[in-house]
Amino acid sequence: MNVELYNQSLSSIVADITIEFVTPAQLESHTYAPLLSMAKFEGKSEQICLLHEHTLIVCGLDDESNDEYRMAMTSVIKALQNTNYTSAKLCVPKEAYFHAALEGILLGGYSFQDYKSKPKTPSLQTLFFAYNSQYDFDHFQSILNQTLIISKATNFVRDLVNQTPYDMTPQAMAVTAQSLADSNNLECTILDTNGLEDEKMNAMIAVGRASVNPPRLIHLAYKPNNPKKVITLVGKGLTYDSGGLSLKAATSMVTMKMDKAGGCAVMGMIKAISELKLDIEVHAFVGAVENMIGGNAYKPDDVLRAKNGKTIEVRNTDAEGRLVLADVLGYAQEYVKADYIFDYATLTGACMVALGPYTTGVMGHNEELKRSFVDAGSFAGEYCGILPFNRQLKKLIKSDLADVCNVSSKPYGGAITAALFLDNFIDEDMKDKWVHFDIAGSAYTESAWDVHTYGGTGAGVRMTLEWLMQYCK
Repeated sequence: MNVELYNQSLSSIVADITIEFVTPAQLESHTYAPLLSMAKFEGKSEQICLLHEHTLIVCGLDDESNDEYRMAMTSVIKALQNTNYTSAKLCVPKEAYFHAALEGILLGGYSFQDYKSKPKTPSLQTLFFAYNSQYDFDHFQSILNQTLIISKATNFVRDLVNQTPYDMTPQAMAVTAQSLADSNNLECTILDTNGLEDEKMNAMIAVGRASVNPPRLIHLAYKPNNPKKVITLVGKGLTYDSGGLSLKAATSMVTMKMDKAGGCAVMGMIKAISELKLDIEVHAFVGAVENMIGGNAYKPDDVLRAKNGKTIEVRNTDAEGRLVLADVLGYAQEYVKADYIFDYATLTGACMVALGPYTTGVMGHNEELKRSFVDAGSFAGEYCGILPFNRQLKKLIKSDLADVCNVSSKPYGGAITAALFLDNFIDEDMKDKWVHFDIAGSAYTESAWDVHTYGGTGAGVRMTLEWLMQYCK
């Protein structure tokens, strides 16, 4: 979608159709109120009315807010994609809501058609915003440019998540990372199995051992001059998860291509950060692995020694993402001394039980830091909920055989006990600088909601970029 901002009146811009937003309170005074009434248009949230004879589309708003504009714009774009209009125009909303309206266009209009034999190209190609004022035009243009970068990075992540496990293997993720590094002037380091062995990343190696697609550790780095902060981002990149010998049920294996969403997210983040030219040094680490079955698969009852020397009793091979993250977190902390370390993973179904399918679980030791991400997520249009640590749950991952067990001894608080497992692999001086994001529910959807269509959502990208722009100035 091509989005353009013009310092002109709406009437002077030529387009096929005009977009208007109306609250219920504004409906009575609308020029076409009788026609809208005949169509039973009440101005409710996301309600659409197309007046073809007046080349006008009207959309309802319950109130003026980021969420309302984002969802309303998404509804408009979806409606117009089913018409033959090629261009549309509307007035710029208030500054506070402009970025949300843009996201409704750029994210709400997304569709993934790489595997369609006859992909459909929507007729609507261009959207014009009118901003008829000599004041602040450059500011609105900067909001447009920034939102374009962030939205394109989010859609980049969606594209990666939606790729099939046959196409997006660990090696393919590494190739994608190298291509991103080449195009965005990033540093890129890739470790193959030999490199992982040299680094004693035995937990990650064990998870990928039974796959014909060997694992890869990906490290992308963005290093501006004189950065104000150094940030480490770690992503779980399970390109496919069968559950290993603790085999998933057939229905649970469907959509497991989404288990790489955390790794894809941190790649999208560093893509946007480099294009926004933020004054922050950022390191993105991805543990790209495929968890399969075979004669050489790792087993329940195995004891693995992670990179930091701690031993892990395996009681369920389907709790594999935390094993990969254990080694990647250790590697990241050894090679980068960061101000903050954040990890993103489709880690537990328990997070969806706790928070529902739309919300990212936020966990860690620093209450103020966690709350700041909830606030950033709210502004960026991502739902977040804090899940609290406690010493009683920590006891549930105690092992009599090794230092820690990879699953809890009781089937409760699974998202929290998974995060407490990861806590074993966070250095003492980083405990209060670490946040874990469980995106198991928010990273993928099979039914449309908000700006999200079927498939990957890009969870974590907008929230983290908003946090970085707010707190790392």
